[in-house]
Amino acid sequence: MQAHKHSFVEDYDGMVAFGLSREVDEKSLMYYLQKFSDDDLLKVLVPRMSDEQINQLFEVISDLMRNHLDDNEYHGLFLKDEGHH
Repeated sequence: MQAHKHSFVEDYDGMVAFGLSREVDEKSLMYYLQKFSDDDLLKVLVPRMSDEQINQLFEVISDLMRNHLDDNEYHGLFLKDEGHH
């Protein structure tokens, strides 16, 4: 069984837009992020990124998790380390 899921992008049939409502913004962001994390896209995009862009993106993602996830959530949801408590 795979640990990571990307089913939202496959199942979502709603509007993808930003600025209309918080609900649409949240769903649109989830949609974009799942499409962005597609293996085929990342294999092309990441090698084309500068070192600064890689570091900037890493910092944004790390800051978001640090600010919004507790230690157990980080280990369980991001690292998929279900044995961590």
